[in-house]
Amino acid sequence: MSSNISTLLTANVGATRAAQLMSLVTLPASLLQDPQDPQDPQDPQDPQGRATRAEIAQALNMVLFGGILERVPTGRAYTDDVAAAGGKVTFDHGALRTVKWRDNGALPEGEAAFTRILRPLGYVLNGTYPLDRIGMTGRSYAHADASEDIAQFFVSELHPERFSEDFRAAVSRVTGSSVDPLTPRAQTLLWQLERDGALPVADGAELVGLLVPCFERQHTAPRLADYEALLRESAEMAWIATEGNAFNHATDRVDDVFALAERQKRLGRPMKDKVEVSGSGRVKQTAFRADTVRRTFIGAQGEAVEREVPGSFYEFITRERFAEAEAAPQRYDLGFDAGNAQGIFRMTAAAC
Repeated sequence: MSSNISTLLTANVGATRAAQLMSLVTLPASLLQDPQDPQDPQDPQDPQGRATRAEIAQALNMVLFGGILERVPTGRAYTDDVAAAGGKVTFDHGALRTVKWRDNGALPEGEAAFTRILRPLGYVLNGTYPLDRIGMTGRSYAHADASEDIAQFFVSELHPERFSEDFRAAVSRVTGSSVDPLTPRAQTLLWQLERDGALPVADGAELVGLLVPCFERQHTAPRLADYEALLRESAEMAWIATEGNAFNHATDRVDDVFALAERQKRLGRPMKDKVEVSGSGRVKQTAFRADTVRRTFIGAQGEAVEREVPGSFYEFITRERFAEAEAAPQRYDLGFDAGNAQGIFRMTAAAC
């Protein structure tokens, strides 16, 4: 069956890659309707139809998930295993790291760089989590139209004011060169999407392509001395220095994260030692340790210096269903847990 999702993906990654992503990632049934379905007549002024905010969000998420597979070999190997067994990944959430700091160049501070994107796409705040042990605050955003089926975003902000003066100075030198990747055209399309809840398919495809660069590093290569100063106090800020706003990790929602962890350990993959369990007992998480990547730094004499550093990683989560009241229907617990999150964040710290 054709769908707007495949059209949006094909316009951005090509037909072959689009078909591959469609075969790897579970799609919400509500987004698989044929855009030419006679039950959904098209506007004669817009014969190609319109893409809803949910469809545009799903297509963007799938492109970003594909980026994780390119950067994280362990995650790609796992996903290939799932596909070989005839299954698909249920993309639960992607995680982003930001810095809430005055010296942020042209980029809005902290999560504001992404809430201006997520809100028009249909996302709403789902929870706030103090990550005090690592000097951060996390917030989750769920999609208003299909909260259980479209991947959430877990956006964390690092607070440099909680660290030393030398650390704060290094942060300013790193993030002060940031540019704003959100173009005027992207802002216009986001405004139209927020107003109408949908865009012409061609405009939706264009918007996906314009938003992808927002999920990258926006500042120049850091000085090696600054990276080392950041690393002494915060592995999370050191990660931001090299990776910026790229997906820190993407997560597959699985039925039994404990059994999955044991299978992956038997395969020799670099699995986290233990599974993190939320205070409610309903959310259980583990992950592969971050794959290393080579990044370029600026040395003491201005020369280019390459180092191996932690890159992104791949996570797994099991969410149990529950009912908020005796007569209420059961639903997935879509919350997160501060203890879990801080445990998962150590996947990049361990690689340091």
